[in-house]
Amino acid sequence: MSNVNILKTNNKNLPLFLTLGIAFFLLAIVDFCLNNFLNINITSFLPRYINFFTPLIFGVIGLHLIRIEFTGIKILDNLNKNINTSNFNAILSLSIILLIIFALPPLLNWFIFDANISGDTKEACTGGGACWVYIKVWFNRFMYGMYPNSEQWRINVTFIAVLAFTAAGFFVPAKFRNYLSLYYTILLPIISFILIYYLVSGGSFGLEWVETGAWGGLSLTFMVSFFSLIFCFPLGMMLALGRRSDLPIVKYSSLSFIEFWRGVPLITVLFMSAVMFPMFLPDGTYIDKLIRVVVAITLFEAAYTAEVIRGGLQAISRGQYDAAKSLGMGYWKLHIFVILPQALKLVIPGIANTFLALVKDTPLIFVVGLLEVVGMLNLAKTNPEWLGFSMEGYVFAGIIFWIICFSMSKYSQKLELKYDTDR
Repeated sequence: MSNVNILKTNNKNLPLFLTLGIAFFLLAIVDFCLNNFLNINITSFLPRYINFFTPLIFGVIGLHLIRIEFTGIKILDNLNKNINTSNFNAILSLSIILLIIFALPPLLNWFIFDANISGDTKEACTGGGACWVYIKVWFNRFMYGMYPNSEQWRINVTFIAVLAFTAAGFFVPAKFRNYLSLYYTILLPIISFILIYYLVSGGSFGLEWVETGAWGGLSLTFMVSFFSLIFCFPLGMMLALGRRSDLPIVKYSSLSFIEFWRGVPLITVLFMSAVMFPMFLPDGTYIDKLIRVVVAITLFEAAYTAEVIRGGLQAISRGQYDAAKSLGMGYWKLHIFVILPQALKLVIPGIANTFLALVKDTPLIFVVGLLEVVGMLNLAKTNPEWLGFSMEGYVFAGIIFWIICFSMSKYSQKLELKYDTDR
């Protein structure tokens, strides 16, 4: 024991350091919880400017004592490697842990324990927590907008069919895999458009016609995002190639397009598509508002996608071009089979980030009178019978968008690992 140096931990006295470290860390948590939730200060004998920081001091001492390299204990080694590499990182990690402990109980009380979910009227919300009755009553509108209740099965059937056609690509035999890009960029959008036109819109086969102004909620968010994502990627890819072209007309046309759309706010683009664009159409010509919105968002996001892809193209060394040309490959064959596969692999995170931004930008379509899920929330919160419950609505929308964006993010990470050839 006389040779123990607490300033320099080591494996020789691992049980002692581990015991002391855990004890100090638990003491920090206990001190913090007692002080904040029970108003009991076990270090009140110390000056106020010191005992205020005692949880942090105890925790840092504890994390310092267990900061031992190669203990053989997997959990401890991962802890030291990820959040306890130094005293500074220990302070940051402990601060985050204490902040979570401080915020979690009131959040859980509002979100779950004191929340109201039973009932169908505002009067059912009697507690101090969230009123999920509001979400329950308006849930149908948040999903389908003002679409007639008796016809909502058409939206469900359409989405199930589109998902089935999308998933079909995963079961295609290996010999047809080379044609999947054409399937997803050309055939799938056509099939989806036909399903939406005849099922969701109606007017044929005995189905009631429903104008796009009545569409809304989460279903409209998915429709706008789906078509915009599918169309903006190939268009962005062509713009990226065009901006790097040696032909002046192609190069400067692509450059002008990209810089114009990147320099205009999306809300302005949507407003122009809804108000100004119809003024330039010939008399008797009508383009549906939803189509104009999808085209506007597609053109806007294609400019950002083009710059992301161009970054990947610039990362490819000149040797790849020369090697492909030495094999007799022309411009398109060179880019399709050699350059683009490598460039797109490098910019998967950037493309995913652009797509996530596109999904989160869909609430801006309210400027043209299309009420997706956030638009319906804004409509619901102004209802005289449900005033004062906007917080629950925005939390609900935030959870939905987080699930969508997190799923897309995880899928992009899987693609990164799948196409990582630098392992």
